[in-house]
Amino acid sequence: MKTQLVIFDLDGTLLNTIGDLAVACNAVLALRGLPEHTYAEYCHFVGNGIMRLVERALPEELRTAENVAAVRADFVKYYTEHIDIHTKPYEGIPELIAELVRRGVSLAVASNKFQAGTEKLIRLFFPGVEFAAVFGQRPDVPLKPSPAVVEEILTLTGVAKERVLYVGDSGVDIETAAAAGVRSAGVTWGFRDRGELVAAGARHIVDKPAELLELL
Repeated sequence: MKTQLVIFDLDGTLLNTIGDLAVACNAVLALRGLPEHTYAEYCHFVGNGIMRLVERALPEELRTAENVAAVRADFVKYYTEHIDIHTKPYEGIPELIAELVRRGVSLAVASNKFQAGTEKLIRLFFPGVEFAAVFGQRPDVPLKPSPAVVEEILTLTGVAKERVLYVGDSGVDIETAAAAGVRSAGVTWGFRDRGELVAAGARHIVDKPAELLELL
């Protein structure tokens, strides 16, 4: 059955954001005289929202609710102001998006990044592309792997589950797709490895953006 809607994760799927995420988090840690982390470490800190990113970056003894909230606030301010210094689309992504638009496939974004940051990045890197929905982390909406955000997109678009392909780079994404009852495609160019995608039960695994066209 022909795919009518492709739902993309953002970080590690459409955009390589790890440089700006790492710089922002290290900046707020440095202000407090706390140990900083490498890009490789941040690849495993991200994926579950900014709150969890901050928790993972802080020394264990400092992971109190008060500290996490304060560091998160500083991180969001710094990151929002420096969101596109190192960030860029993965090779082949602009061409993929253009081809999906040409074919009349609807597009949506479902991210665990905070809403304002998600919207800003889509505006910056995909100007002129009409997305059916661009959803990040919002109050009262559970983070992925809850299927809530995918279900919201399905309700908004009216597309049947069997005509949806969900694309992401992590086990969280694959679990989200399974919980929502839609097909999943794991991508290997992001922040996590093939083994995580296989273990999570990805229906398909692709190594290049163009390969997703074969799954429509």
